[in-house]
Amino acid sequence: MTAELAAAAFLGVVATASGWVVVRSGRSRTAGLALLLGGAVTVLGSAAAVLDLAGVAPPAYRLAGCLLLPVAVVAYPRPGWRDPLSFVLTVVVTAAGVLAVTWPDTVEPMGYVIVLALLVHAWWAFERGDAEDRHALTWSTLAWIGGGLVAGFVGFLSESAGTGGVPDLDAVYLACLAVGPVAMAVGAVRPEVVDVRGLVTRAVVDATVLLGYVAVAIGLTATVELVGGAPLAPTPLVVLCALLAFGVQPLRVLLRGVVDQLLFGDRPDPLVAATSLADQIGDDPSRALDALREALVLPYASLRVGGEVLATSGTEVTHTRVLPLVLGQDEIGEVEVGLRTGDLGLAAPDADVLRIVAPLLAQTLRARAMSRDLQRSREAVVTAIEEERRRLRNDLHDGLGPTLSGVAFATDAARNQLRSHPDKADELLRLLRAETTGAIAEIRRLVEGLRPPALDELGLVGAIRQHAATLHGAAGTRLDVRVEVPDRLPALPAVSEVAAYRIVVEALTNVARHADATSASVEIAVRGADLRLTVRDDGASDRPWTAGVGISSMRQRAQAVGGSLRTGTAGGGGLVEAGIPLRHPD
Repeated sequence: MTAELAAAAFLGVVATASGWVVVRSGRSRTAGLALLLGGAVTVLGSAAAVLDLAGVAPPAYRLAGCLLLPVAVVAYPRPGWRDPLSFVLTVVVTAAGVLAVTWPDTVEPMGYVIVLALLVHAWWAFERGDAEDRHALTWSTLAWIGGGLVAGFVGFLSESAGTGGVPDLDAVYLACLAVGPVAMAVGAVRPEVVDVRGLVTRAVVDATVLLGYVAVAIGLTATVELVGGAPLAPTPLVVLCALLAFGVQPLRVLLRGVVDQLLFGDRPDPLVAATSLADQIGDDPSRALDALREALVLPYASLRVGGEVLATSGTEVTHTRVLPLVLGQDEIGEVEVGLRTGDLGLAAPDADVLRIVAPLLAQTLRARAMSRDLQRSREAVVTAIEEERRRLRNDLHDGLGPTLSGVAFATDAARNQLRSHPDKADELLRLLRAETTGAIAEIRRLVEGLRPPALDELGLVGAIRQHAATLHGAAGTRLDVRVEVPDRLPALPAVSEVAAYRIVVEALTNVARHADATSASVEIAVRGADLRLTVRDDGASDRPWTAGVGISSMRQRAQAVGGSLRTGTAGGGGLVEAGIPLRHPD
């Protein structure tokens, strides 16, 4: 099999497989079907050439190369039947392909018409397409044009070396064009596999630099040979090439910004980009990363909190840079961005944009964490309410219910015995009174469980002092409790007042039960927007505290109203500190 047949067969197989992938993706069935048929016809033509069927191979190649494959390209990423210009371009490509297939003498002029129409289609589709269409179209255009340019350059080198010829050029051209169908499949299935915009910029820059320096080198050598009348010797030629090489990297750096601007528009300055991102960054970290990556044309970005990846955008790359997200004095997380292909570091404008938007990203993470904490707090409050309702139901059903039922039965029995057996009736009435007294005590216990009556009768400070006066230590001696309060306390919401009372009562109860203490102090103060509660004792605390039911109960009561609790030791004794908001959070 000759080189041309092998290259054509390779192109046909690749086009068939790529067309099948595009059809299966459901993204562009028309283009995928045309690509699949074009590849199959190309393989059929190669097989006919191998079998020496001269009348089959040329028409098959013309049908694939002049009609089916161009139709696939013009229908990609989606057919534009309803758009006037897209419809005209489709008709032009189809008509030119039919003419080239029918009359072989028109292949060359119709080829120019097809290529021109496809270039216009690529520009128009890119202008009117959405972001997804543009990504797919960029893949396709880069591959087809790049493959053709590489094939032409290889042919130029082959002919310049004196070994080239049309057959060799045809083989290289066909082989290089195989990247086109592959790129169409990638654009339809996974256009975000790499940053295609970065690839386009790099490809255009490298091609421009290469062609420019080849032209300069050829021009200089031709001028020297023209003036000197003889070809350059190897040594001067090598020195000339070495001198030219020093200008490659500066020219690449210069052209990168120019090409990026020409192809994708102006790169915004840091202030403009940051302002645009500020309008797009919300509570969703994924959308924030998408906006950041789109504004800076980066291949990858991710947000991490505590070493855990919270959100990602784009495709991971080898080289990245990490920027901490700081809010005030706290480091909330970090943002990691991938470098564009060929870049060794972040450009100064990109770094400026990241530094400007970092607080916005940090605020997004903080808001997300606060929302999560608020949700957990609400769930804890709802759970506590349901548990309290269950306790009340059980207490009423198991305690007060049977007692009242007994009172009713005793009343009926007393009435039955009142005339015939007065003594028994009197005994029943005494029993009835005792049960009624028990029911009243049970009701008082339930009411105190909901809200201590002392709070309504004496207020928060008076209720604490009343409870403190009843406390005795483990040895039976009275516990001396000193209560320090400001001259005037602000009004507290009922739920916060109950929480403050319960926390102080539980802390003093723990001192009386578990601490070898003779005295304790309760300090109530207003600090900022919080009511600060501090309970100290003079007991021995030579080992760390173990959180039990009491401490857990105090912490839950504080958190239920949006407060906080800290326990530990201070000055040899125990310490409990709580903060209760003066205003209950909504």
